Amino acid sequence: MRPFAVGLLVTPKAVPELRIAVREHLGRPCPELQLCVTELLTNVITHLGEGTPVTLRITGRATRTRVELTDPDPRAWPVLRHAAGADECGRGLALLDAVALRWGVIQGDGTKTVWCEL
Repeated sequence: MRPFAVGLLVTPKAVPELRIAVREHLGRPCPELQLCVTELLTNVITHLGEGTPVTLRITGRATRTRVELTDPDPRAWPVLRHAAGADECGRGLALLDAVALRWGVIQGDGTKTVWCEL
């Protein structure tokens, strides 16, 4: 797989556009990968706000694909929650956790990167 990298300011409109760009880059549908991209971007919008600058990177080998999303807030770490049936939010990382082989967070100098592997 050719690496994919893009920097952008996150907005709700950017989420579906980036899903399409990822699919076009891969040359095929990849619902699990697109779901992970969506959930990572949505977490940034929810917890850091619209207009936050991020960098999305996708790399891979024959057996594994890695998605990384870097944002400028090293303090706002994602927390896996278990939403109740009536809750309207709190399912994003649970979805990512269910789809990904593994995921985590790397703290950088003034940044953090949330990553997952499929």
